[in-house]
Amino acid sequence: MDALELKATKRHIEGKKVQELRRQGITPAHLFGPNIDSATIQVETAALRNVLAEAGHTKLVSLHIGHEKNPRTVMVREVQINSIKGDLLHVDFYQVSLTEAIKVDVPITLIGESAAAKAKGNTLVQELNAMTIQCLPANIPSSIEVDITPLATPTDMIRVRDIPVIKDVAFLNDPGVVIARIAIEKIEVEAPKAEAEAVEAGAEGTEAAETEGKKEAPEKADKKE
Repeated sequence: MDALELKATKRHIEGKKVQELRRQGITPAHLFGPNIDSATIQVETAALRNVLAEAGHTKLVSLHIGHEKNPRTVMVREVQINSIKGDLLHVDFYQVSLTEAIKVDVPITLIGESAAAKAKGNTLVQELNAMTIQCLPANIPSSIEVDITPLATPTDMIRVRDIPVIKDVAFLNDPGVVIARIAIEKIEVEAPKAEAEAVEAGAEGTEAAETEGKKEAPEKADKKE
């Protein structure tokens, strides 16, 4: 897997002052990982957006920091975005070792066609959107493709155990977890008008009888006295 390239510099501004960096087109970031000292860094926002669009949370990024001789191999761990304006607020980078396996969530992509999903009243439901895997950073797939063709009837399901093995990649999810299934639309059948009216009339008659019985009850009690 070829790593994407990104340049960064050490950051000495923190707290509320980082707002000025954002106005200058620079996004504050944080670098951390096992066996390294965490560092505050900053990246040009335009270049960062391009890398984030392609890297997601699964691709490796070759991070060049200032005048450091060797780039850092990192992955995007967390991205903070202004929910109103959509501006980048902060990014966390996780430095990895190419010789040590890591755990990561990889998106699931449904492919193929399901005969059951095409039937009237049926809907394809994706229960699991990401697969948790463990492998070397260089072996992380961009996505896990799941073929839904086996969903031929409404009772069919595709579970984690049904996914073909990927070389050098271990699935960590429970094998019995459902990835995709078919949901059947429930249709309520209305009772015929005459039947509905008869049921309503019967209910009214019962209610009237109960009301009359309650009126007579005190009179019988008076006679006993």
